[in-house]
Amino acid sequence: MVAWKKNLYAIWLAELLALAGFSTSMPIIPFYLQSLGVKDQHLLKLWVGVIQSSASIALGLIAPVWGRLADLHGRRPMLLRAMVGGAVVIALMAFVTEPWQLLILRTIQGLLTGTVAAATVLVASTVPESELGYGMGLLQMSVFVGSSIGPMIGGFVADIIGYRFTFFVTSAMLALAALIVFTVVREEFVPKEQEGGFVRNLMPDFSTVFQSRTLLVLIAVAFTDQFSGSVVSPILPLYIQELTTDVQRLASTTGLILGLGAFSAALTSASVGRISYRIGYARTLVTCLFGAGVMYLAQAFVATTGQLLVLRIVGGFFLGGTMPSVNALIARNTDRSTQGSVYGINTAVASAGAALGPALGATVAILWGFPGAFILTALILGVTGTGVARVTHPRRRPLPP
Repeated sequence: MVAWKKNLYAIWLAELLALAGFSTSMPIIPFYLQSLGVKDQHLLKLWVGVIQSSASIALGLIAPVWGRLADLHGRRPMLLRAMVGGAVVIALMAFVTEPWQLLILRTIQGLLTGTVAAATVLVASTVPESELGYGMGLLQMSVFVGSSIGPMIGGFVADIIGYRFTFFVTSAMLALAALIVFTVVREEFVPKEQEGGFVRNLMPDFSTVFQSRTLLVLIAVAFTDQFSGSVVSPILPLYIQELTTDVQRLASTTGLILGLGAFSAALTSASVGRISYRIGYARTLVTCLFGAGVMYLAQAFVATTGQLLVLRIVGGFFLGGTMPSVNALIARNTDRSTQGSVYGINTAVASAGAALGPALGATVAILWGFPGAFILTALILGVTGTGVARVTHPRRRPLPP
């Protein structure tokens, strides 16, 4: 097997395990908080929003530094750091007794992890340019497959054994992912000569992004994509709780809905990555943004968990094509020697969106109810799609196809 394909498939499997691990325990956090004694619904929504946002804020602050270190010392060590760090911190979450303890550990998780960003840089630096769409699509597929398997595993584990045990399952899956990367993935990397002091070498080169209008647009899209996706994430389990009539299977029902929605996105991500190389990444991106927006709008008016499940599945088909297109375009417009820094900046900006989304989603849910969060998400996706369409209009210096 060609070396880059062996690396790609190993990264795909490792990232699938890592994301399955994360999504095994993260969706049950609202129920975990209830088991810790948070009973007031308004207070519960507030804790969920803050805890979910904390990891994204921490990741956003540290991601450019990790990206710079990837350019200096290699991309494989950064992926190992993210997986091993996550395995340790998430195992500790099983022992918390107060919500503030969970908040601290989630913040540390954000500082140490970021497996998707680390894997994206590694794939971008090792896959041939003609296969970038396929490579990024396959990587995104691992994210969605992992995110579809994890909630179902977590839901059943939580119902049968208890919420705390799901964190041990997550830790074990991350440890296995790190083992795969350590034993299989190889990287031919020549360290850069470092100029200046230690602190200076940690600072990413922001000029690469600000000198490129294309990169600025793509990073803005990554922000809105993560922001819109995270608006409903903290309140979705509670929305399902409001819709369901079978409280005995609440965790497993939540896992099923989250899992199948992510699985539908996984089915399209790799194929969309390949197709978008021929029809144009920008055109694919606009179509996916509008389609996802329509599906989110419809979710605001469902009356049953069955209706929500169908719309989550259909919406997943559109979501599957967004980030592969963005990441492939970033890779095509960035020199490989600075890709770590650029993806680090992109991750920081996207994490800011992911951090703001849960807090806003929780606030909107408190003020206008759960449907308001879905309507807001639909508006954000629609505005983003419109903006990308305007920028990529043939008379307006389009993004590269």
